Amino acid sequence: MAKAPTRTNRERTETTRLALIEAARALFVTKGYADTSTPDIAVAAGITRGALYHHFTDKRDLFRQVLLREAQAVTADIEAATPDQLTPRRALLDGSEAYLNAMRVPGRTRLLLIDGPAVLGLAEIMAMDDATSASSLREGLSRAGMGKGEVSLDALGRLLSAAFDRAALEIDAGADVGEVRAAMLWLLERALGAEKKR
Repeated sequence: MAKAPTRTNRERTETTRLALIEAARALFVTKGYADTSTPDIAVAAGITRGALYHHFTDKRDLFRQVLLREAQAVTADIEAATPDQLTPRRALLDGSEAYLNAMRVPGRTRLLLIDGPAVLGLAEIMAMDDATSASSLREGLSRAGMGKGEVSLDALGRLLSAAFDRAALEIDAGADVGEVRAAMLWLLERALGAEKKR
């Protein structure tokens, strides 16, 4: 019988961190940040509280890592939907739809758009957003030539990002997905203007 390969310390560390992040995510979604304790998380992950504090400073630090993982997953979905061969316009529209789809993962909107700002503060959430999906949006706006020479690309990106976040909140609250998606794409199409003929 073949002997199972021995895991390295790094692999064990990553496995433990991932177990804590996944257990914490599930509890933060079902119970909320305030009603989730570190003992709850440790029990759900099958890990001691001491191990939790070995990997994370405190509950807030663990929450931050949960949110970062969620934000990175959204960005990965946007990037997967916008391969380089798409026209800048098509990439921006497809990336927008990918964002709305990615935010429909159960609990994600609550984590990133409701609990995140309340727990970590708006400045930290905006910095996290700037490093992930907002960065993808700015790149898409730049490639599509939106606002060039007329308005600040950063300001335009922040305003459109806020509109997308509001759309995600509307969908999460039970609004008709098709209607919200259609309205967001209509808004973006108008902002892009008429497609130039080649």
